[in-house]
Amino acid sequence: MYAPCTVHFHMAEIKVIRARFYEQNSGRSPVRDWIKRLSDADRKTVGKDIRVVEFGWPVGLPVCRPLSGHRGLWEVRSNISNGRIARVLFCIQSGEMILLHGFIKKSKTTPKSDLELAEVRKGNL
Repeated sequence: MYAPCTVHFHMAEIKVIRARFYEQNSGRSPVRDWIKRLSDADRKTVGKDIRVVEFGWPVGLPVCRPLSGHRGLWEVRSNISNGRIARVLFCIQSGEMILLHGFIKKSKTTPKSDLELAEVRKGNL
């Protein structure tokens, strides 16, 4: 006679899309550099929010949303220390999340210069 056996499976997390930093011709990654300049706590928050997108794509508000008027551009939305708001602009290309530009938001609307920079980097892919 056999004793009853219960088998438990642990499902590993699987990334739906992988985040990749945009690289300039020089090999420099502006978003990686920007994230490294953040405090440890802020860096952890931004990283966690990027991870939510990687493992849960497609993700909506409050973490992520498409940028209206900028086809193919999305933003990761992070609330960081001291009531500040961080944004990482990205696009999806070949099944990857390409992190194009990161900044601290200082006004209600995203500055045109930040959007244009992300658009230029997207065009350089």
